[in-house]
Amino acid sequence: MNANPTLVHALRGGVAESLHRGALAIVDADGGVHTALGDIRRPIFPRSAVKVLQALPLVASGAADRWQLSDEELALACASHGGEAPHVQTAAGMLAKAGMDASALECGAHWPYHDGALKALARTGQEPTALHNNCSGKHSGFVCLGCHMALADAGRPDPRAFVRGYLQPGHAVMREVTAALQAATGYDLAGAPVGTDGCSIPTYAVPLQNLAHAFARVGTGVGLAPAHAGAARRLRAAVARAPHRVAGSGRFDSRVMERLGERVFCKVGAEGVYCAALPEQGLGVAIKMDDGNTSRACEVVMAAVIEALLPLEPSDAEFMRGFSDVRMANWNGIEVGRLQADKALRELRH
Repeated sequence: MNANPTLVHALRGGVAESLHRGALAIVDADGGVHTALGDIRRPIFPRSAVKVLQALPLVASGAADRWQLSDEELALACASHGGEAPHVQTAAGMLAKAGMDASALECGAHWPYHDGALKALARTGQEPTALHNNCSGKHSGFVCLGCHMALADAGRPDPRAFVRGYLQPGHAVMREVTAALQAATGYDLAGAPVGTDGCSIPTYAVPLQNLAHAFARVGTGVGLAPAHAGAARRLRAAVARAPHRVAGSGRFDSRVMERLGERVFCKVGAEGVYCAALPEQGLGVAIKMDDGNTSRACEVVMAAVIEALLPLEPSDAEFMRGFSDVRMANWNGIEVGRLQADKALRELRH
């Protein structure tokens, strides 16, 4: 297998100190490949980058309507959040609408990723709960979906009993989620490598080309079943109206979508994965960095792609350039180097 190309250069003293290699797929809604850099056919684990695909059944099933989920709550269902107070409160509110509480979540607990939220929690002497888990919104969505499914069938047990074990591959909730992922990507998950994600649900390895195609479908609705197309529109709109819920203070996803609105839907995954829908262009984007570096390299690539493919006002272009050509400073505030997207990314065309 040929080595993937260098996508990001870490410069110090005018020379490359580190190189970050990876693969990039940009695909249109009909499956046509707009850009292929590196190996875009190798299956990779998208992890949290596909949360919007996993949230499609929450809306398509009618569960979001039954529980009257708000934009903030739908955005949180697509989120990898920092555990700030609004994230925790929103997850708790979703569960309460379905008559449940944090005890229904099976994602596990960890300290908030957001430093201020972590310190605030520690000052009170409290321990984190599952609500602080960065995936609590996604799992609250699963619980809401399960409660809806239980109530929609009089022959099923009470919702709490039915929802229990929802993260297992054979559970009715997870079967719906997996079916939505397969339908959007067009990839046969029955034969795909499968692992366990950080929040304990199954994660399936899917080629970048298929992931990019799925996000082009999310951005346009083309190739999705009508219920899933409508769900994708609603979820994108919710995230654009409540971008802080999908990531948090200072985070790339929230900052970019706060600035550009529905022109971009982008979502980080673990281990150097990023996916995005660019609805106006009818394109989907999927990135995988070989070294698993997300914030240092993968964000640079995504920023450069957005900058290259979207017609931007000068102020918006300057905003995105701050992510694709990053000043690195030492503890004294002295510029010591830069993180720069490779010129191949600068040469992408609309």
